[in-house]
Amino acid sequence: MKPAALLTLLLCSATARHIGYSELSCEGRCGESYNPNDLCHCNSKCSRYNNCCEDYTLICGEPITDAETRSVSERLYLKDVNKPTASELQINPQRLIDNSQTDGQVDYSPERFYSYVNEEVLFSRPTYAAFISLLNNYQWMTGEDEEFTPEQIMEQDNFLTAIMETPIMEELYSFLHSKKKYKTVEEFKEDLKKMWFGLYSRAYGAQDSSGFEHIFLGEVKKGIVSGFHNWIQFYLAEKRGELNYYSHNFNNPMTGYPDILGMQFDWNGFFKEVGSEFVGSSPEFDFAIYTLCFIAKPDGVCRVRLGGTEVEIQTYTWSKTSYGNGKKYVASAYPRSP
Repeated sequence: MKPAALLTLLLCSATARHIGYSELSCEGRCGESYNPNDLCHCNSKCSRYNNCCEDYTLICGEPITDAETRSVSERLYLKDVNKPTASELQINPQRLIDNSQTDGQVDYSPERFYSYVNEEVLFSRPTYAAFISLLNNYQWMTGEDEEFTPEQIMEQDNFLTAIMETPIMEELYSFLHSKKKYKTVEEFKEDLKKMWFGLYSRAYGAQDSSGFEHIFLGEVKKGIVSGFHNWIQFYLAEKRGELNYYSHNFNNPMTGYPDILGMQFDWNGFFKEVGSEFVGSSPEFDFAIYTLCFIAKPDGVCRVRLGGTEVEIQTYTWSKTSYGNGKKYVASAYPRSP
């Protein structure tokens, strides 16, 4: 080794011992928020700014570009073989309001949003049935501990098993594996269970929330509806008389299903000002597109392409607690208004 190279190595080693290896490594730091005081970085933008820690790719996998999220999401869209057809699902959006009217809590739409859903066909499909079995496992008020029975934990496993056998999730795993995010299907499935179903506290220190509950079921915090971005939950709540649809303030220009709308509604006496969701997608599609964007663009805007239409997905990580070696739970994810 040349003297100059040896001197550099010794200086780097001494520096690492002085400031601590953890400050120079991405161990436990993947997807963290940017901090200008950090010596190097471990988020999805560090490659762009050439300030990643040296082990970023080894620990966190390769960065995922906007071009890749567009390409992969289009493939996921094409593989959604379980989405409803026009004869299996019919909606009645009624009143379109201006964005300035979304907080008015006025019921502009006297009829139900869902005019017809072929439950016999759709809800008998394995991923739908497994998804629906999860919907009665949660307390929808924050501040109340979630406690799962062995049967309910099994229902989580059954749902993950069902969706992992679909072309959508096979495609997603193949892509994430190619980006060195996961080595095996088993590792991917186990991480999905933790990031989506792992509990954390949104109120009063109670283990009261998870990414799955927040996004797919909805919660009530401080008197307003939080989350609630799934059409199946919306339909079932409306059918039971627990949800009253008021209006919508945007309708994405996508043709066919899935569609994307931003809706105003009352759920169990609590108001949702804008609840954006995919309408007419399979459970595995929602789960896959949100997972892709959460991994690719945590705490950011994820640009996807669905049937040729550009769509933006906003994601948020839960920053107060983590699992495993500093990994982040899903806090929220939803389609943004155009």
